[in-house]
Amino acid sequence: MRDVPPTVLSGPRAGPIGVFDSGLGGLTVAQSILRALPAEQLIYVGDQAHVPYGDRADAEILAFSEGISDWLLGQGAKALVIACNTASAAALKPLRVRLPQVPIVGMEPAVKPAVEHTRTGVVGVIATVATMQGAVFASIVERFAQGVEVLQQACPGLVRQIEAGELDTPRTEAMLRGWLEPMVARGIDALVLGCTHYPLVRPLIERIVGPEVRVIDPAPAIARRLAQVLEERGIAAQGGDGGITVHTTGDAVVLRTMLQRFGMGPWPTHALHWEAGRLSPR
Repeated sequence: MRDVPPTVLSGPRAGPIGVFDSGLGGLTVAQSILRALPAEQLIYVGDQAHVPYGDRADAEILAFSEGISDWLLGQGAKALVIACNTASAAALKPLRVRLPQVPIVGMEPAVKPAVEHTRTGVVGVIATVATMQGAVFASIVERFAQGVEVLQQACPGLVRQIEAGELDTPRTEAMLRGWLEPMVARGIDALVLGCTHYPLVRPLIERIVGPEVRVIDPAPAIARRLAQVLEERGIAAQGGDGGITVHTTGDAVVLRTMLQRFGMGPWPTHALHWEAGRLSPR
């Protein structure tokens, strides 16, 4: 593993929060953070050169996560948010061991609130293949879903559809109906979005599952957890106006156009590229 530069943190309250994902999805988490913590500055990295992470091996995802974390810390980040369920499953624990001085918040499927509020005793979870197969997801179900049936559905290809901007096309709808309608038929009354990309197609999902199914996005809970961690560490921003700068390892011009389509921004958008496992400006 690479060594982290010694000047990781500077001006603990003034430093930005580093947020990253394999692509656009983590911006749904960033939006929740901006709403909950309006004084904080965010630096976002979407690793669109390698999207989707859900098809990749854990070791590869960890290597990407290490490279992105190093770059964010080099920008003075005071905390990190892994705004990706797949990367959280593969990299959260190793990164915490590697960077014990840095507060790191990760994602996990919101099975607990779904189980707590179910009336039918049947809840659904949709996620990437990697998230579904991971030990973290299995442990969450084992801990919180006693006495409740948890229907698990991997959604291969959905992240690619979203990254391509196909949020409400016939193909995307057909894919979602194929996964969701059998779950609805089996009586789910809550559906957990287990990938940060999926809130971008939430209107379509809600149209398919109907008003009787509660759709749960974990992003607001992650924002609350981050606020708690910053206060505990004494590094929460005190006053001032926050904001976000977005970086991508893909095409920054295309990303800017996508953000406009998604109703995000306008935010400063910049390109990065990978070289020998490290990120640098393009």
